[in-house]
Amino acid sequence: MKLQFLGATETVTGSKYVVDTGRVRVMVDCGLFQGYKALRLRNWDALPVDPASLHAVVLTHAHIDHSGYLPLLFRNGFRGRVFCTLGTAQLCGVLLPDCAALAEEDAAYANRKGFSRHHPAEPLYTRADATRAIHRLEAVRFASRCSIGPGVEVEFHHAGHIIGAATVTLHVDGRRLVFSGDLGRQLDPLMRAPEPVQQADWLLVESTYGDRRHPAEDPIDALGEIVNRTIERWGTLVIPTFAVGRAQSLLYCLYRLKQLGRLPDVPIFLNSPMAIDATTIFALHPEELRIDQATCVAACKLARLVPSTEASIRLNSDHNPKIILAGSGMATGGRVVHHLEAFGQDPRNTILLSGFQAPGTRGATLAAGKKQVRLHGKDIDIQAEVAQIQNLSAHADADELMTWLGGFRSAPRRTYVVHGEPPASDALRQRIERDLKWAVTMPEYRVTYTLE
Repeated sequence: MKLQFLGATETVTGSKYVVDTGRVRVMVDCGLFQGYKALRLRNWDALPVDPASLHAVVLTHAHIDHSGYLPLLFRNGFRGRVFCTLGTAQLCGVLLPDCAALAEEDAAYANRKGFSRHHPAEPLYTRADATRAIHRLEAVRFASRCSIGPGVEVEFHHAGHIIGAATVTLHVDGRRLVFSGDLGRQLDPLMRAPEPVQQADWLLVESTYGDRRHPAEDPIDALGEIVNRTIERWGTLVIPTFAVGRAQSLLYCLYRLKQLGRLPDVPIFLNSPMAIDATTIFALHPEELRIDQATCVAACKLARLVPSTEASIRLNSDHNPKIILAGSGMATGGRVVHHLEAFGQDPRNTILLSGFQAPGTRGATLAAGKKQVRLHGKDIDIQAEVAQIQNLSAHADADELMTWLGGFRSAPRRTYVVHGEPPASDALRQRIERDLKWAVTMPEYRVTYTLE
């Protein structure tokens, strides 16, 4: 059996792994690269594996860096089956068309403004491609096994993180190959903790926060302080927001502040059609949440919805105090980019980063303290306060990763550390070797490893 790494090596994006049993080829995760331009350009490269040769795809969860390449895979010849949990299938139904729409809109905007180097600018894929992929998703229940090819069964266990997120076990002729997916927090305010997995012959574990611990501060307190000091100076709080997971966590935190009497009476806008749809899906899965369904529904109703582009544009000329949650979470595209241009140049306002910012993204530029970002082909001076809340992350930190790894009854034959920047991955590698005495590898991009 062979395992090839086509993404999430020395980076947190582009998760794609191909398992070749000798009889079938299965791709686990099918994500887009994000961040640095050099990484994004990989999305346009031909895969070293012919998509038509793949028997099946298995998704750990719906985030675009794990699912967003799927429409392109179908367009390039894949004709197999795609397996995932119900929550993942539902969220992909929101995320993939939105990703395609953003690509189409950005290409059209670049063509109108003439700032693209390509004439004409083309989207990576279209909404029609995304729709084709969605129709091929097959939902599998948690904790049940499903045959996906000769000698191969798949099993999903709760990973926390977001609705539908799973740790995937491939059962191949009596051997177990486990993919952690993105692991959630042990004490996340919204999502339940990831389930332990007890056995693996080979293990792939994420390492997004493999070199750090999340701060101990209460995210509700931290958010409350930022909201209040922004509103006190008659400013607007702009929060680049991941539509799936982060938007719902932020709404819950704002809801708790309102219950505690600590939320100023200002309008809150959820300016992301994708996040609007995703909040509806969250309320359908109370078994994956720490809060009850009524609380989830109440939190999701806290914000005013901004469904149209025209309404989003009108927000930019409204200089009254308010809170805007808008995609995307790393400010790589979407409506928040226009809000950054409109509000980022006023010192009364605040830009709040509420999660991991991949290197090469506008969010990472802001987090590094840079006072200038490039928006729509122009360099924009940032005078607004830039704040950051670290512990709203939906990813386990280093200690939580080690807690999850401690649930295995015995050491895997080999553990591959993936989905992290090199310092984070290497720190986790060293800790696993030192504390657990396991054999660990940091895999290389496009390299194939023999599993024996």
